[in-house]
Amino acid sequence: MPKVSAERGSTFETLKNLWPYMWPSDRPDLKMRVMVAILALLAAKVVTVLVPYFFKWATDALVGKADTPGYIPAMIAAPLALVVAYNVGRIISVALNQIRDALFARVGQHAVRQLAFRTFIHLHELSLRFHLSRRTGGLSRVIERGTKGIETIVRFTILNSIPTVVEFAMSAYVIWHQFNVWYVVIIAVTVWLYIWYTVKASDWRINIRREMNDSDTDANSKAVDSLLNYETVKYFGNERREASRFDSSMAIYEAAATRTWTSLAWLNLGQSVIFSVGTAVCMVLSGRAVLNGTQTIGDFVLINSLLMQLSIPLNFIGFVYREIKQGLADIEEMFLLLEVEPEVKNRANAPLLDVSGANIRFEDVHFAYDPNREILKGISFEVPAAATVAIVGPSGAGKSTISRLLFRFYDVTSGRITIDGQDIRAVEQESLRSAIGMVPQDTVLFNDTIGYNIRYGRWEASDDEVREAAGMAQVDHFIEQLPEGYDTPVGERGLKLSGGEKQRVAIARTILKAPPILIFDEATSALDTATEQEIQQALDLVSRDRTTLIIAHRLSTVVNADRIIVLQDGRIAEQGTHGELMLRGGLYARMWDRQREADAAAEQLRRTREEEEALAASETAASETQAAE
Repeated sequence: MPKVSAERGSTFETLKNLWPYMWPSDRPDLKMRVMVAILALLAAKVVTVLVPYFFKWATDALVGKADTPGYIPAMIAAPLALVVAYNVGRIISVALNQIRDALFARVGQHAVRQLAFRTFIHLHELSLRFHLSRRTGGLSRVIERGTKGIETIVRFTILNSIPTVVEFAMSAYVIWHQFNVWYVVIIAVTVWLYIWYTVKASDWRINIRREMNDSDTDANSKAVDSLLNYETVKYFGNERREASRFDSSMAIYEAAATRTWTSLAWLNLGQSVIFSVGTAVCMVLSGRAVLNGTQTIGDFVLINSLLMQLSIPLNFIGFVYREIKQGLADIEEMFLLLEVEPEVKNRANAPLLDVSGANIRFEDVHFAYDPNREILKGISFEVPAAATVAIVGPSGAGKSTISRLLFRFYDVTSGRITIDGQDIRAVEQESLRSAIGMVPQDTVLFNDTIGYNIRYGRWEASDDEVREAAGMAQVDHFIEQLPEGYDTPVGERGLKLSGGEKQRVAIARTILKAPPILIFDEATSALDTATEQEIQQALDLVSRDRTTLIIAHRLSTVVNADRIIVLQDGRIAEQGTHGELMLRGGLYARMWDRQREADAAAEQLRRTREEEEALAASETAASETQAAE
């Protein structure tokens, strides 16, 4: 597909790049529809230009001019028949236009679908860095307006622009032939002034439209962001602040929208004045000719009808220009999205990842999100096939960055990451990610059913395999107790489930995927101790005989790892088994002691609260007994 220009003012370039969607090379049926639709439209234009002649002939017949030399023979000039022919011609013209619209509907919708699909695919190809810097609500609004703008441009450019020019030419010829060249000159000047004014006014309005779009996007982004964080808003009682932020954006939108409609009124008024003046001059010339006897009343009616007929496509040219320019403004940001180059790309003819033992190696890996702040500073380690390696360290040490690099959400700044000796930058991305399963700390589920979210791991899995995965994740009993079972909706981001239930669904999803490599990115750090122990049992079962990388904050979850790597400030501070690291008395031992102290303090606080609650309950019971006596 061609690169779509988003450069402001590059209307021709944009239309040229849209052409493959309007004339798809792989769809001869749609090409045929376009051709037949254009033929129908051209036929409609011919009928439209000829219809005013029936009006002229009917008028002359009614005033007794039907048998005058140079006019139609009296035998076919029955006024009522001509009136019927005039209206039949109008019906034929309308019918041909409707046939055109019906034929082209599929062409226009196909173009919209293809561009929307391309944009959707492109957004998934862009890097995590891009999505972390964008607002989801604003992004969806850009796509929504863009697809509507594409439909407008596709429809008007193919079916209306060229045929309208043809109608101008045909009308000019008829007027020159029926009257004289001065009428053509007057109409040409009128048309030129009309188009010039329309272009200038529309260009002025398009800047207002952009401002309105920007404020609309901002308001929608704030609304979506606030609703997605509904609980946080409630926690801090900031409903009024959120409403105020939204209203401030809508106030800007209100002002811009008001200016848009006001400018449209001025545009329509100017167009009406220009065309009315040109029509008046032509009508005065024809009226004088009728008084001088060189034209008939029918001629006077004919020039008026032709001008009124001409006003429709002329007004449509203004409408088309406005709609195309506004459509370009609407799809401008969408095209800018299409021009954003993916940060992570497949190399040409990249082979599929060939996993034999699933051995992972980080070789002198350096990485920085920002060039001025390096996160990983020469990391080298190995995760042997079927082994479990844990990565721990203080916050900000670069633990989660390692999982993002292994998934190739980003490419390393220097060094390399290999799986079974294959540089992951040299293999096809989809095959790389299909070999890795992830259970993250913050599990986000799709707003669908529990069954849908588990099956997301492998679509072709049978119902029995889905249930088996749920059983291994220890979530099957919970699901079976629900009235709708696997068809139970989980809500937005899975908020209808508890943290432990969401984690179990995520584990079941990963089990169903059955990848040779597993990554647990602080998968239990947000859970209570009892739930954490249950989830940990499920994780131990899943990771058996698989290459496993555990990124952990709670050290109690990694004591059984084959090797523990301790990160500090983007470097490996120490590594070894739990026992070796404890004997060494370094960073890991200090972290372990602090966590044990924190856990002990938390346990003591829990026991104190339980004792206080028990004491309060016994005192309440004693009081009730005494009162009863």
